[in-house]
Amino acid sequence: MASLRDLGLSEYEARAYRALLRTGPTTAKDLSRASEVPMGRIYDVLNSLEQHSLVRSQAASRPKKYVAVEPDAALDRLLEEKKRELETRAEQYEEVVDDLSVELEAGEPVDGGFWTAAVGAEETTDLLLERIAAADRRMVVVAGAPATGFDLGTVGDRVTAELEAALDRGVEIRVLLSPEAVDELPRSVGRRYSAALADRDGFEVRTTADVQGTFNVFDGVEVCIEVPHPLSADEPFAVIDLKDAEFAAKVKDRFEPRWAEAEPLTFG
Repeated sequence: MASLRDLGLSEYEARAYRALLRTGPTTAKDLSRASEVPMGRIYDVLNSLEQHSLVRSQAASRPKKYVAVEPDAALDRLLEEKKRELETRAEQYEEVVDDLSVELEAGEPVDGGFWTAAVGAEETTDLLLERIAAADRRMVVVAGAPATGFDLGTVGDRVTAELEAALDRGVEIRVLLSPEAVDELPRSVGRRYSAALADRDGFEVRTTADVQGTFNVFDGVEVCIEVPHPLSADEPFAVIDLKDAEFAAKVKDRFEPRWAEAEPLTFG
């Protein structure tokens, strides 16, 4: 059940305000009895309610009398206070995140490498987006058929947002697609990517028949490799995320000649 305490009032403040609505203009002494707020606390409570602009006082009267602000106005004022408070807290949290993002800088891959895996369409998509967001310098995207690990039709808006953010950070992005992968892309996806990314510095797409499988290389030290579903060509089974600079270098060595021979692709 909703309560005035949900909007920031104390128990005594809520009691006093509700009692004032019932009694109309009244003194602190009478309000103490009506609200069951101890007399030793009633003036502090009334002062707090006045600060919230929920109560008005008639100082000219002797003894001083108090009256409650109309409920609609009172609730609007409490709501605005909570909104301001939440905005302030959100800004504080953003500052904390900014500070921690520097403090919690990830270390370099350990010798011997480290790998993990995500299984299932949703988990593999989340892993892909996470690794794009973590890229600092360079990103290679290779999509052979089936290109389910880089499913632009399904997660296009989310991928676009992460790629744009990466470009804003100065990340160089190269995308190499097989002709089959290009044919799988809906026209709407081509238009969206052409409008959002094609003219950005550091972003380039090429196509070549000499590409198999789907994988991504991040910053020259991390490789995400898609494992196709054994029973369905339309969805990935898993993505293996391997952090190993030596392995990533070998993958890049295989990638570069294919990139050099590939043709630039323009989405139309």
